[in-house]
Amino acid sequence: MAQYTPPLRDMQFVLHELFNVVDALKAMPAHAEMDADTINAVLEEGGKFASQVTAPLNRVGDEEGCTLDRTTHEVRTPKGFKDAYLQYVEGGWPALSCDPEFGGQGLPIVVNQCLYEMLNAANQAWTMYPGLTHGAYECLHAHGTPEQQQTYLPKLTSGEWTGTMCLTEPHCGTDLGMLRTKAEPQADGTYKITGNKIFISAGEHDFVSNIVHLVLARLPEAPQGSKGISLFVVPKFNVKKDGSPGSRNGVYCGGLEHKMGIHGNATAQIVLDGAIGTIVGEPNKGLQAMFVMMNAARVGVGMQSLGLTEVAYQNALAYAKDRIQSRSLSGPKAKDKPADPIIVHPDVRKMLLTAKAYAEGGRALSLYCALLIDRELHHPDEKVRKDSAEMVALLTPIVKAFTTDNGHIATNACMQVFGGHGFIKEWGMEQFVRDNRINMIYEGTNTIQSLDLLGRKVLGNNGATLKKFGKLVGQLVEEEGVNEKMAEFINPIAYLGDQMTKFTTELGFKGFQNPDEVGAAAVDYLRVAGHLVFGYFWARMAQVALREIAAGNTDPFYQAKLQTARFYFAKLFPETATLMRTARAGSKPLMDTDAALA
Repeated sequence: MAQYTPPLRDMQFVLHELFNVVDALKAMPAHAEMDADTINAVLEEGGKFASQVTAPLNRVGDEEGCTLDRTTHEVRTPKGFKDAYLQYVEGGWPALSCDPEFGGQGLPIVVNQCLYEMLNAANQAWTMYPGLTHGAYECLHAHGTPEQQQTYLPKLTSGEWTGTMCLTEPHCGTDLGMLRTKAEPQADGTYKITGNKIFISAGEHDFVSNIVHLVLARLPEAPQGSKGISLFVVPKFNVKKDGSPGSRNGVYCGGLEHKMGIHGNATAQIVLDGAIGTIVGEPNKGLQAMFVMMNAARVGVGMQSLGLTEVAYQNALAYAKDRIQSRSLSGPKAKDKPADPIIVHPDVRKMLLTAKAYAEGGRALSLYCALLIDRELHHPDEKVRKDSAEMVALLTPIVKAFTTDNGHIATNACMQVFGGHGFIKEWGMEQFVRDNRINMIYEGTNTIQSLDLLGRKVLGNNGATLKKFGKLVGQLVEEEGVNEKMAEFINPIAYLGDQMTKFTTELGFKGFQNPDEVGAAAVDYLRVAGHLVFGYFWARMAQVALREIAAGNTDPFYQAKLQTARFYFAKLFPETATLMRTARAGSKPLMDTDAALA
C-alpha cells in the first residue's frame, strides 16, 4: 500500500526562501499580520490530516467506488469518506482562505494551495468534493447577489454544504455554445431550469444536507452560441427563509460514470426537471461569471497532478532503495547482498529525478501563481492588482496543462520503477497513473489550454504579457550572468528567452495567414513556454541553494536542490529544441492527410 509524507521542508523552502512570502504578504493589509510560524503550523496540521485521515482511504475509494440508488437518486460514497469529511469540517479546513465576512479564516490563497497539494497527493478523489465547493464559493463571492451570498456563502465556507459546477452536456463537450439546458423566468423572479448535464464531479453524495449546483443554461430568446449563456445557482434542496434546507428541488442524479480512475468521486449525470434557480450575474453573461470558478478549477487541476507526482515519486524512491536486482554496470555496490538496489542503475535514477524535478518545479510555479492571486485580490496598489491578474491569466493554462502532462510522464515513470509490481494493485502505483489521467482532460483539455495560451493570452495582446515574464527572466540573467557557478542554469533560460520572441512572432505571422498554423503549433508551444517558466524557477532555486552552500550551510537539502536543478537543465529542459522544430513544421503534415486518414 502506498505511503505519503507531506513535503513540508520543500514547501517551506519555496514559501520562505524562494518567495519570501511573509514579506510579500505584509504589503497586503488583509494579510499583514501573517508570520512564518503560523504558516508552518497550519501546513503541519494540514499535512497530518492528509497523511493520517484521507491517505489511508485512497485505495478504499478506488476499490469500492460510489453507489447510486436509482430509486432515491442518492449516492453512497466509499467507506470512511463521509467521516473524513466531517473531520475536515470540524477542523475548519474549508474556511481556511475564505472571507471572514462569511465565516472564513481569511488566510492567504498561497497557504490554501499548499493544503490542497497535500490533500490531492493523499487522495485526489476525496479532495475533489471540497475542491469543487471552493470553486463555487469563489464564483458566488465574485458575482453573487447580496442575497445569494448571504444564503450560500456561510454554508459553503463552513463546509456544511458543498458545491458543483454544471457545465457540459452529452452532445457538446467543451463547446458550451451548443448547450441546450433551458431557463424559464417565473413571476417571482426565479427560473425553472430543465436539461441534462454530464461529467459533474461530486454531483451527488452523502456528505452534507445540501448541494449547491452552479448551472449554465439558456434564457428564452437568448442569442445562439456562447453569448447566450446565463449562470444559475440551483440547490438540491430549496432554501427556506431561515437558511435551512426545505423542499426537494427538481435536480437529481440520473447516473454515475464508470471511469478509468478517481473511483471514489461521484462523477454524476445530473438531470434538471423544472429545478428552481436564481440567476448569477447578468443575463447572457454566464460564462464570464463561471470563468471565475473555471480558472480556480484549472489551477486546482494542476495541483491534483502536482500532488500525484509527489506521492508517486516518494513511493518509487523508497522502492528503488529497497528492491535489489542485478548489479551496477560499474561494479557491485552492495557487496553484502546478492544484487544491488535498483537505485544504482542510471535509468532508474532518470525516472526518479524526472518525477522529483517536475514535482518541485510545479510546486514553485503553483505557489507563485497563488501569491499572484493574493496580490490580485488584496494588494492596495491598483497597478499591482492589475499586473498580477494579467500574469495569472498567462500562467493558468501552463499550470493546468504543463503540470498535468508532467504528472502523466512522472506517474508512469514511477510505476515503471516498480517493474511488474507497478502494474498490479498491491503497491498503489497504477492507481496514481489512472487517477492522474483525467487531469489532462478536465476544465478544457490540454490542447484547449494550449490554444488559449498561444491564441488568446500571447497572440491576443501581441505578446505583451509574455514580454513581462521575459523581463523577470532578463532580470535574473542580468543579476547572475557573470556568476560562473550559475552559468549552467542561466545560459539555457537566457537563450530560450531570446528564442521565444522570434518563435512567437513567427507563429503569429503564420497563424495570421492560416489559423490552422496556430492549432498545429499550440501544444508544442505551451510545452516550450512551460519549460521557460520552470527553467526560470529552477534557476532561482539553484541561486538560493548556491548562496546557502557558499554561506556554509551544510543542510543536505541544498545539495539535493542543486543536483535536481542540474538534472532538470541537462535532461529535461533540452526538450524545447525538439518542440520548437516540430511546431515550426506547420500544419501541412497534419492537414494534408486526407488519404492517410481515409
